[in-house]
Amino acid sequence: MVAMDGDGRRRADRRRSRQLCGAGRAYRGADDSLHRREGPGKLTRRLTNDDMTVASSLTERSSPDDAPPPRGSKRRVLARWMPPVLGGIAALALVFWLYRDLDFGRFVEGLRRAHPGWIAMLALTILLEQFVNGWKWRQILHDVKPVRTLRLTGALLAGYGANVLVPLGISPLVRSWLIARMEDLKMGTVLTTTVIARFIDGVVFALFAGLVAMAGQVPQIGGNLELGLAVAGALNFALFGALLWAMFRFRTLFAREGPLICRLFDRVTRWFRANGAALRGSLCEGVVWPRNRWRRLGVLVGAVAAKLVSSTHYLWAGLAVGVVLAPFDYLFLMVFAGFSLVLSRFVRVPGGFVIGSALAFELLGVPEEQALLMILFNWMLSIILVVGFGLVVLWQSGIDIRRARAEAEAADVRV
Repeated sequence: MVAMDGDGRRRADRRRSRQLCGAGRAYRGADDSLHRREGPGKLTRRLTNDDMTVASSLTERSSPDDAPPPRGSKRRVLARWMPPVLGGIAALALVFWLYRDLDFGRFVEGLRRAHPGWIAMLALTILLEQFVNGWKWRQILHDVKPVRTLRLTGALLAGYGANVLVPLGISPLVRSWLIARMEDLKMGTVLTTTVIARFIDGVVFALFAGLVAMAGQVPQIGGNLELGLAVAGALNFALFGALLWAMFRFRTLFAREGPLICRLFDRVTRWFRANGAALRGSLCEGVVWPRNRWRRLGVLVGAVAAKLVSSTHYLWAGLAVGVVLAPFDYLFLMVFAGFSLVLSRFVRVPGGFVIGSALAFELLGVPEEQALLMILFNWMLSIILVVGFGLVVLWQSGIDIRRARAEAEAADVRV
């Protein structure tokens, strides 16, 4: 009897299990039909409190945002931001050491007495330098497509502004993308013309460095600064001159399919889901030199004029605070600060131009308070004007910065 009762209970349990399974299937079928009729929003509101609690707990557990970040991403973040942060700390420490004896009262008094007219002149020359660079770029780009100087100047400012906001050296990419978008050109073609302009600037800058070294108008210190400037200028001239020669010499070779460098380039571009052959073709189309003699001369004149205008920045800043230097001293300031800026980019230390200017003013014997005011006027006006006008150009071009950032992050994830 007991055995029969046990068998009966087991049979009853099996029947109850089958009933529960059938009820579960019926509930799921009703749930699916309700989901089709009312949509997910109304169905969610019909859930009981217990069901909502379970669903939310499951969602929280399975959310990818709560998952710990992969170890590789942490390493990439450290590798990207640690050198600039350490470089910034070193740059601030060096600036504080250079101006450790600064008389703050005299600094404030000099700031109060600064002449606004000369400061306005400084602002105009900062914009004039970019306008001259835009005009020079127009001469190079003319045989590809004539573009207005103001449009090219706006693209230059937009590139510098983007580089200030995202200090990763993206200004050539931004200005090339803008001009290609507005003028219906290939971005690779426009990018090559910006590279040619940059190389020409490097050659002209090297000539100015050699001029300052040969003129003998260099402050005398423990080392041989004249020899250092001469060697740096010669290396600069040789490097950029060789790069320019290589661009024009191997332009046809780079457009072919057979050479090893072309195959390697195509393989690298496949990692970024790009067409290597088409990209090489667009880059080679931008390796141009003006056919018109006057435009060729205009490229060189524009490069020299831009450097001369740049050397007057500290002239106007000095006049604003009552400092007047010899003519070659302004060229020395431009060359020394320029080399410091290039060196700081290699070692990834921000503020290379400010540090180089501070060291140059100390070599020239300019009082610390006035030197710091001149540096701040030049640096702050450059940042304000470049970022301000650059962001206006980006806004007028219809660029959504948040959308561009999201797309860049998505592209980074895909790569």
